[in-house]
Amino acid sequence: MNNDKKRNFSKPKTNTFDKISEATVDDKLNDVDKLEGRNPVLEAIKANRTINKLLVQKGNREGSIKHLIALAKEKGIVIQETDRINLDKISTTHAHQGVIAYVSFKDYVEVDDILEAASLKDEAPFIVILDGIEDPHNLGSILRTANAVGAHGVIIPKRRAVGLNAAVSKASAGAIEYVPVARVTNIAHTIEYLKKKNIWIVGTDLSGEKAFYESDLKGPIGLVLGSEGEGMGKLITQKCDFVVNIPMKGEISSLNASVAGAVIMYEIVKQRSR
Repeated sequence: MNNDKKRNFSKPKTNTFDKISEATVDDKLNDVDKLEGRNPVLEAIKANRTINKLLVQKGNREGSIKHLIALAKEKGIVIQETDRINLDKISTTHAHQGVIAYVSFKDYVEVDDILEAASLKDEAPFIVILDGIEDPHNLGSILRTANAVGAHGVIIPKRRAVGLNAAVSKASAGAIEYVPVARVTNIAHTIEYLKKKNIWIVGTDLSGEKAFYESDLKGPIGLVLGSEGEGMGKLITQKCDFVVNIPMKGEISSLNASVAGAVIMYEIVKQRSR
């Protein structure tokens, strides 16, 4: 693999605002991840506390809630609408006032911080990119493996994916404290940015032309793992430099996302140590 390949990609666009969308509420996170009520949530936003997402009651746009939503949009916080019945189910205080915020269990970093971490160790970047992992146990397991193999960081999307919460922390067995995680608005744009930094992007899918152990995984690399149900999205697949598969010899046609990730991450470690 030529680590000095030349690329001519334009700088990725950034989107400061995330549109308000319908929420599919199945949130059973630990209470330490939640803030309820207009004043607590507003103060958290003002203090720049990292917020995974904000749930607001449909049609509730009067008074302080209007200011709260405007400030959240200004800071690029993911906002989802739901009805009062769902908010009541999620609420533990029973005084949510039409707004519940899920806060990050640990602060996120920037993508450049991950690249700098590799540079400080004088190592070729090794980054794990997650295209929509929704199960906190999967994300926790991936963080645990990422730490074990010496990956420099993990990148996750803001939308349609689990953030850093208490369940993820528990599943990671402490790895959440050591693995830098960047949370980005657009995975495709981020991949383009990494390519501009001469990082090879390898996807994982059954459609891959070669088995992972037959592919060159040395040098600066970004490993993309798809979501539990659908795998990598079509656009993300197209952005990859190449896609590898994990041969399946039995009756089961796929592996758990965290297991598949672990298999390939250790192959990367093996090849990098040669």
